Amino acid sequence: MKKYPNLIKDLEPVSPNHIWVSDITYWKTKGGHYYISFITDAYSRKIVGYQVAETMEAIESVYALKMALEGLGKRKRAFVLIHHSDRGSQYCSAGYVELLRKNNIQISMSENGDPLENAIAERLNGIIKGEYLFDYQIDSIKEAKTILESVVRLYNEERPHSSVGNMVPSQVHEGSLDKEVRRLWKNYYKKSELSEMEK
Repeated sequence: MKKYPNLIKDLEPVSPNHIWVSDITYWKTKGGHYYISFITDAYSRKIVGYQVAETMEAIESVYALKMALEGLGKRKRAFVLIHHSDRGSQYCSAGYVELLRKNNIQISMSENGDPLENAIAERLNGIIKGEYLFDYQIDSIKEAKTILESVVRLYNEERPHSSVGNMVPSQVHEGSLDKEVRRLWKNYYKKSELSEMEK
């Protein structure tokens, strides 16, 4: 499967739907083990697509991508949308790549296996599991889907983020604000690169 270069290492997101970051995280419960695919907007921090499943099959990540694309609709974009992920087989699969290309989305992937190359996605995983999912006891995949839907809604609509001036992701994403968003973007790739040079 073809691998793609990292297109965002020197790039700062300047609007919603400029850069999407994706990852899969593991959700361990007493009732079973599940896998969650997330797609997050790097500018607003809004979760725009998600899917929870009992397997890591590529089709499950495709479902998350389709959700994100449905939310995108036919909105005009000031910039070409970039989809960034690690080099997992799900993101390199023919079905996933084809869907990105069909929607004129550029493909970007981490290059060195460093989590800092996909820091926003990694951070999201930690927040969702540590602040929301940790306390739930799940008995079935149906229940897992219901819980995750509620959690995503809370995260998007009620949780302020310091990285977007302590505002709520949905408001930032939809532009429904009376004040300018104070960006606190960090280029983690550059930071990691400098750290290596200093060693």
